Amino acid sequence: MKSPVHRCRDVERARAEARTGLGYLQAPEQRIPISKDIITSSSASAMWFIRDACGIACGVITWLLVLYAEFVVVFVMLLPSKNLTYSVLNGLVFNGLAFLALASHFRAMCTDPGAVPKGNATKEYIESLQLKPGQVVYKCPKCCSIKPDRAHHCSVCKRCIRKMDHHCPWVNNCVGESNQKYFVLFTMYIALISLHSLAMVVFHFLYCFEDDWTKCSSFSPPATVILLILLCFEALLFLIFTSVMFGTQVHSICTDETGIEQLKKEERRWAKKTKWMNMRAVFGHPFSILWFSPLATPEQGKAETYQYVV
Repeated sequence: MKSPVHRCRDVERARAEARTGLGYLQAPEQRIPISKDIITSSSASAMWFIRDACGIACGVITWLLVLYAEFVVVFVMLLPSKNLTYSVLNGLVFNGLAFLALASHFRAMCTDPGAVPKGNATKEYIESLQLKPGQVVYKCPKCCSIKPDRAHHCSVCKRCIRKMDHHCPWVNNCVGESNQKYFVLFTMYIALISLHSLAMVVFHFLYCFEDDWTKCSSFSPPATVILLILLCFEALLFLIFTSVMFGTQVHSICTDETGIEQLKKEERRWAKKTKWMNMRAVFGHPFSILWFSPLATPEQGKAETYQYVV
């Protein structure tokens, strides 16, 4: 028995043959180059938000953990410090990185990851593609959309996503072609503030051991110890997790192979590019300090041609 995917392929192949009057084996299958603009979601410029209870909860927890770290760093370690220069410099660095981390998280969560228009696999639209003999299109049986090459269906977003890497509950969104930059920046800045807070916790413990505990914090000694230990545990956990995620994302970008493609060991059917070109495809053209800003939308340059899977 044929799967729904194969049945969809056969239906569209049969339609092409019926229009041309040619047999099934008279021409080899070909891929149809189509401009990226045609398959861009109509809601790309609108606010994107996934209504998933688990993802929303994980997103809220992420913000609360960052705000907890902010509270401990500012009110437990920096404000009680007698060294004004130490407090100001570390406060500026930590708060700046925390802002960039939260901004990256918001952009990764509320940016369309590259959703293919839903329900565009209609008879009229397929006929407008003017398929030639032997050409077929791949129609997703779940969201009824014509799926371009390297797109995969996400069961949480209920959409086909271009160059989908994975669905991340911590950002309540898929990581795909259009928001991968923000996800990479999010993991990088979280790793940096985790490392920074760990260094400050160690320094504060050493300072308090040498001095009177009642003078090194505005909180009681037991409360100070508990708050610092919790922050240390949180920072260490997220430093390891986000560092690994950052490394895997950079590797995925450089090799131009998404996480799903690596997991499924899909055959490479797209042109191989240099690592630098792959980085520019994600972070924008040309290289600038805006690569590190979650407030800057990547300039993708000339729209690349996509292929419908056939």
